[in-house]
Amino acid sequence: MEFTGICLVTDDVPALARFYAALTGAAAEGDDTHVELRGEGAGIALISTAGMEALAPGAMQGAGRGNCTFSFRVQDADAEYERVKALGATLVKPLQTHPWGARSFWFRDPDGNIVSFYAVRG
Repeated sequence: MEFTGICLVTDDVPALARFYAALTGAAAEGDDTHVELRGEGAGIALISTAGMEALAPGAMQGAGRGNCTFSFRVQDADAEYERVKALGATLVKPLQTHPWGARSFWFRDPDGNIVSFYAVRG
């Protein structure tokens, strides 16, 4: 078995696609219903709520939003922190170094999901 990515369901595919394209540097390919972003490692797909319902009526009944956390290992957490702040993302946990040596910070995507950027020190 190979994990290949995750698909986020959203009411605004274009806005979330712009956010993740700016965040990851990956090209967003698709339309207002479905977008794929491929980069190093697993990919991110985005699909509209209406698109999910068209594929499986009733599938979104009771589904949550903003209940996921995504982690990205980065080379330089300090530089990424400044870049993410410039993107206007809402910060959740400030940049800090943990006792185990990782340096990380958390922020929210436009749908409220938490994104963690971390760097592992030597």
